[in-house]
Amino acid sequence: MAKDEGLYAVARGRVQGVSFRYFVLRKAQSLGLKGYVRNLPEGNAVEVVAEGERESLDELLGHINEGPPGAKVQEFDINWAEASGGYDDFRVAYRLPVDSPENNIRWTV
Repeated sequence: MAKDEGLYAVARGRVQGVSFRYFVLRKAQSLGLKGYVRNLPEGNAVEVVAEGERESLDELLGHINEGPPGAKVQEFDINWAEASGGYDDFRVAYRLPVDSPENNIRWTV
């Protein structure tokens, strides 16, 4: 079994107000990934922290780069790391830390 990897990505452009977080949530959950997605305060950026198999993370990156209808990703930053193992599922985070129930919503698709 391959060791899980960690992905940190920030997509910038028209990525807020176009259901981008829920698009990423559905894709990540369908790929069995763990982590979170959240809007960044600058108003034109979304942060994705995901952990899982590299093949699934690569597939998620393709979806993030494309985005949902109405989105336009203009810039995309990616960093790789070892998986922390600190996430139980994939969710939309509204504030950090994501493990506080009042700071996020767990959606099941």
